[in-house]
Amino acid sequence: MPADLIVILGTGGTIAGTAKTTSDGVGYTAAQLRVEDLLAAVPPLASRRLEAHQLVQLDSKDMDHATWQRLASTVQEHLARPEVAGIVITHGTDTLEETAYFLHRVLAPAKPVVFTAAMRPATALVPDGPQNLFDAVQVAATPGATGVVVAFAGRVHDATQVRKTHSYRVDAFESADGALVARVEEGAVRWVGRWPVGEGVGLARIARAPEHWPRVDVVLNHAGADGRIVRALLAAGVDGIVAAGTGNGTLSRALEAALLEAQAQGVRVVRSTRCDAGPVMELPGLLPSAGALGPVKARIELILALLANG
Repeated sequence: MPADLIVILGTGGTIAGTAKTTSDGVGYTAAQLRVEDLLAAVPPLASRRLEAHQLVQLDSKDMDHATWQRLASTVQEHLARPEVAGIVITHGTDTLEETAYFLHRVLAPAKPVVFTAAMRPATALVPDGPQNLFDAVQVAATPGATGVVVAFAGRVHDATQVRKTHSYRVDAFESADGALVARVEEGAVRWVGRWPVGEGVGLARIARAPEHWPRVDVVLNHAGADGRIVRALLAAGVDGIVAAGTGNGTLSRALEAALLEAQAQGVRVVRSTRCDAGPVMELPGLLPSAGALGPVKARIELILALLANG
């Protein structure tokens, strides 16, 4: 049997959202349509060998660790089927970059896992979901494609690079260092970069019940930042803190002092940046750097690291 089956996993989001009028692009309710409904709105996909499953129905602002765990297990199960060429996951845009990064770090799949989404609900006058879904299927069927990517607005982003950078535009995502994987033009995938590779940490790393995963929070540096939030997190039993610093991960004196206090008490602390892109340099005498990871991805990396410690 040829490996030409594309599995579509639905998780909800704006792409499956509906509004009362076609002119309403923001006052909609997410996660209303099933993945089968989304496919029915893209007639050209009828020629593809597809299999659809509704995994969950979530507004992605409510994405949680239990769903991540279930999604990773389901994706691994389908990838192991010899007839499956790739997987497409429909998702909300709000936390898409987090779920995509999590899946890539856990699985680093040898077959393509393609996330897609929409900025407009399915009932919009000109919805963007159908085109994005069509493009995602083309990417998932591309020979030689690997890893977790995001197909959105005609561009294909590496899960380790992608960030949501706009709250409203239909081209809401960018690659942090401009390193696109590919473009999709009239259904044809034009490779312009490289497919993401790496070694996943594996499902065993995330096997613990999600309610027992380490607690890792993000703290933002800003004018007037002090240590009160950090001390409240310490009282709540936090296990790790990502400091979203200004510029090159810089922190106010008061916030840095509180974070050093947390580190001295056994809490893992790393510095990221609230800037849209760019690394945080490792410098002597400062808290450890998260490298080029933004705060939400640094948080995932820290969770996975703490899970490795049992």
